[in-house]
Amino acid sequence: MSTLRYVALAIEGAFRLEPQPVQDERGGFARLWCRDTLRAAGLDEARLAVMQTSASFNRRAGTLRGLHFAWPPAQEAKVVRCARGRMLDVLLDLRPGSPTWLRHVAVELDADTRQSLVVPAGVAHGFQTLVDDTEVHYMMNEAWRPDCAAGVRPDDPAFGVAWPLPVAAISERDRDAPDFDADAHRRRWSAGGEGR
Repeated sequence: MSTLRYVALAIEGAFRLEPQPVQDERGGFARLWCRDTLRAAGLDEARLAVMQTSASFNRRAGTLRGLHFAWPPAQEAKVVRCARGRMLDVLLDLRPGSPTWLRHVAVELDADTRQSLVVPAGVAHGFQTLVDDTEVHYMMNEAWRPDCAAGVRPDDPAFGVAWPLPVAAISERDRDAPDFDADAHRRRWSAGGEGR
C-alpha cells in the first residue's frame, strides 16, 4: 500500500510531502494527499480543507512567478505540486511574529517524484521553471480575493533568494513590486490587511 511521508521544512508550519509509490506490472500508484497524514504533522482541519484548485502553464525554462501571498483576512494555505516538468519552488515567511519571519527555503520539485509542498497561510510562494513546458498545480484552502492578493519582488535584496536561471518571463506586477518595507508590512498585517 502506498503511503505519504511528510518532512518539515525550515519555515514554521511548512512541509514537503513525499509519496511512497508502489510498483507492479501495470506501473505505479502513489498517494498524493492524505488528511490523516497531515493531521499527524499537526495541521488543523481548517488548513486541510480545499476550497479551490488552480494550475499554471509555463512555456519557457526560466519563467518566474511570485513571490505571492494574501493579506489578512484572506490568507491562504496551499499545497503546490509540479505536474509536468521541473521547477525551483520558494517559500518566504512574511508572518510578523513567526519564529521564521523573513526566512526562505527553496525546494526543487519535479513531475517524476510527485512531491509537493504545504505552504502555510501568510507565507509567500513563488517558483522558477527549470525546463520548458512546466505545469504547476495548486490546492488552496481559501478562494482567491483580488482585494487581498499581494506580492513581493522576487529579486528584492531583503530576501536574498538565489534564482538558478536568467529570467525568461515574468509579469510586470512581479518585476515592478516595490522594495520590501518590514515596518509597513507589520502595520498592514496587524490591521488585517487594511490600508491598501
